[in-house]
Amino acid sequence: MTETEFRPTSAVTQTTTARALLLGERIDTVGLERADLVSTSPLAFHVGQAGFAVLYRFGVAVLFGLSPLEEDEIVTKIGARVAGASRGDDETLVIETAHDGEEKALLNGRLAVKDLSEARLLVIADALAKSVALARDERRVNAVFDTIEPFAAELASKGRPPWKRKSMLELIGQTLLVRHRVSGRVAVEDKPDVLWDRPDLERLYARLEDEYELEARGRTLNAKIDVIGETARALTDLIDADRSVRLEWIIIVLIAMEFGLSLFQIFVDQRPHATHAASTSPHVSAPESHAK
Repeated sequence: MTETEFRPTSAVTQTTTARALLLGERIDTVGLERADLVSTSPLAFHVGQAGFAVLYRFGVAVLFGLSPLEEDEIVTKIGARVAGASRGDDETLVIETAHDGEEKALLNGRLAVKDLSEARLLVIADALAKSVALARDERRVNAVFDTIEPFAAELASKGRPPWKRKSMLELIGQTLLVRHRVSGRVAVEDKPDVLWDRPDLERLYARLEDEYELEARGRTLNAKIDVIGETARALTDLIDADRSVRLEWIIIVLIAMEFGLSLFQIFVDQRPHATHAASTSPHVSAPESHAK
């Protein structure tokens, strides 16, 4: 469960910018614990006087209220802990406190919240991090679809499966990796742990989930993964069946060759006997004619 510390909020209107940065495949947060941690899962802590950082193990960092230089400093410090480092889609959101206390998405693309407490920032960070991670996985799934298309086109035009069985197995492996990342690491359908302590923030998370279409995108992604898996398995089965047919024909040819060699050997073995019988037959008849 998340360990969260709550600070008193001010009635004065405040504004901060949140940026979700995709840093790589995974961030190793072990050993980064400190005394002033706000949360341990995800790892959240204050930066400087007004900054706030949240690190997710699936490779995303969400930074609040930091200048570009401060962001670069944080990214540089955790760079050694990022596995498969690669910068991808970033998500930016401007957050401001609402005068009427109502939490909603504004027409200018901003988000209005009651306050900028740590609990609310954690809820916002969770939605932003999942959106960025989903964008990465959506790109990868679309790339896998692009890989499948030539194989399917060849099957449709020529009526025979592709010969590259290894490519099909690699395709299935990529599908399993994406499925594991979506359901295991990112856990799109799971709500942030902070909601256990602050159930009053359920509505805020629901609005963010709708705003970024997290649930719908997760379902679509899983459906695409299922289609890719079924297609890859079907193509692999066709390749295996085609290989089995070729193997059967090879066996038939080998049996026919063996049968032909056996007949040839029989013919060769019988030929000397026939030649010997033909050569001895005149010597047998000569005495008989002499006797007459």
